[in-house]
Amino acid sequence: MMKPKVAFFDFAGCEGDQLQVANLEEDLLALLGKVDVVCFREVMKECDEDYAIAFVEGSCTRLQDEDRLKRIRENAKIVVAIGSCATIGGINSLRNYKNLDEVRKTVYGEKAKLFDTYEARPIDAVIPVDAYVYGCPIDKDEFLHVVTSLLMGKKPDIPTYPVCVECKKNENVCAFERDQFCVGPVTRAGCDSCCVNEGTICWGCRGLVDNPNENSHKEVLIKYGLTVEEAIGKFKLYFGWQEGKK
Repeated sequence: MMKPKVAFFDFAGCEGDQLQVANLEEDLLALLGKVDVVCFREVMKECDEDYAIAFVEGSCTRLQDEDRLKRIRENAKIVVAIGSCATIGGINSLRNYKNLDEVRKTVYGEKAKLFDTYEARPIDAVIPVDAYVYGCPIDKDEFLHVVTSLLMGKKPDIPTYPVCVECKKNENVCAFERDQFCVGPVTRAGCDSCCVNEGTICWGCRGLVDNPNENSHKEVLIKYGLTVEEAIGKFKLYFGWQEGKK
């Protein structure tokens, strides 16, 4: 049987998620035994537009990005968004809180008018997406799980509960108990609470959990003497697009 052809594409982002894939080491060899990579700018010069699965990193920030995304969607049987920028808009969505004309001037100076840009958005705001690999950067094991599931014709099993569940399993001291603000109560799990495990906080890079328990989160804020306004300020790092759609 012929191996399915896969391709990797990048839009507005740091390409750190593609580097995670390139750094799979021994697992990459096993993956290459199952698929035929025909386009992957990080590791090869060639690029073939005949592919079955497209992995897309980065957010959509320009109208011309939409045209490219639609061509990718037309070519691929399956489109997978990888990383925070592609799945939820990511850090690029910080621009959405600012006047875009001022953002252009800050970044491009006198040449600002030469650059066309609009609110940063995840790729599913432009095209249908079949599967997601969340995180900033993505977790290599989760990426392999998603790829393996798709090759088997199965829906990838991605957590729909908050990071707090993983924190409790890992017996972490709650960040709120350490006088720090954490968005774990409403952030999608799947990272094994890796940031909190290291003594820091959840920043929200995996996006809002499905049907977040807002009342429960408000109770947490009240318990620790925090306001909703303070919470919203913390959400801005990664939730710019999602917050705007609520």
